[in-house]
Amino acid sequence: MKEFQLKYGCNPNQKPATVYMKDGSELPFKILNGRPGYINFMDALNSWQLVKELKEATGLPSAASFKHVSPAGAAVAKPLTDVDRKIYFVEQESLSPIASAYIRARGADRLCSYGDWAALSDICDADTATYLKAEVSDGIIAPGYTDEALEILKTKKKGNYNVIEIDPNYVCDPQETKDVFGITFEQGHNNFKINEDLLKNIVTKNKELPEAAKIDMIVSLITLKYTQSNSVCYVKDGMAIGVGAGQQSRIHCTRLAGSKADNWYLRQSPKVLSLPWKADVRRPDRDNAIDVYTSDEYEDVLRDGEWQKVFTEKPEVFTAEEKKAWIKTQKGVTVGSDAFFPFGDNVERARKSGAAYIAEPGGSIRDDNVIETADKYGIVMAFTGMRLFHH
Repeated sequence: MKEFQLKYGCNPNQKPATVYMKDGSELPFKILNGRPGYINFMDALNSWQLVKELKEATGLPSAASFKHVSPAGAAVAKPLTDVDRKIYFVEQESLSPIASAYIRARGADRLCSYGDWAALSDICDADTATYLKAEVSDGIIAPGYTDEALEILKTKKKGNYNVIEIDPNYVCDPQETKDVFGITFEQGHNNFKINEDLLKNIVTKNKELPEAAKIDMIVSLITLKYTQSNSVCYVKDGMAIGVGAGQQSRIHCTRLAGSKADNWYLRQSPKVLSLPWKADVRRPDRDNAIDVYTSDEYEDVLRDGEWQKVFTEKPEVFTAEEKKAWIKTQKGVTVGSDAFFPFGDNVERARKSGAAYIAEPGGSIRDDNVIETADKYGIVMAFTGMRLFHH
């Protein structure tokens, strides 16, 4: 296939819309099911680059959950704990490594992953397809699909689920172009490799960077490479647990990502794990109810009687003091930033969500203040020397 006619571009009024190769060659992907749109392809091609690079850098099967050209979550494969299975609504016993990677990627921010685009570094198998079948998702990109997985995915969305198979050996041209307002921009494709060599410049007094934290730094930085800037990413145990994308202020990125990391951790609290669900409550409704339960809006829900729609009995209020105390128990989090922290306030905010390791480019005129703040809390900070803006 040399070109694909889209229904429309970013919005319904933007017609005609086409996907094609400038040199007239074959497109490096096949559409196995559905009819992907403009934004679907933007998510697919960005998310594929992320998971491909993450697999190359870590050697682990990798997955991402994309929405509006930024990752809601990304993760490498690791076995799921009993708590993971509960908070991610995993009912199936069998879980392949690539299935666990996707479940963890989606679990980073299940609200933002609603209607996501899934990306897998490895062939999609039946375990992954079975889990994905029960989730609200727009499409998937992978280097291949087993016959059983493809048959399962073709049953989604009344047979219209978007399934793209990417050529894993495809390499794009070294130069890329983009048109804005009829004006063409040209730049070199961002082929910068992110690996452990990037983490050697540790600028803090504490220089103990364990292997697990190195992997988390790599996950954060590769995730940031494909996140709309400005962006900050919190990571734990090989999965992004909070992504703050597209903010104009660095501190707002850090706060946004930190609040998402806090929400992810609150899902694991005893109060949330013991919520008395009605048997027929769908996953998205559970996600929404948990989000409300852990927010300041829950007392309004109690007054309005809305709790009766999802719970068999009235759960007690999760007080602000209780939530704050639970979040304080979060430890060992890694934080990455796509550009330097201009002030120490970013470190202060990151620490509140359990940050013990930070990776950022450095280069601010206030680097000394940022390092001093990290030293105050014994945080390990690596200066990578490389900005990772993505637009």
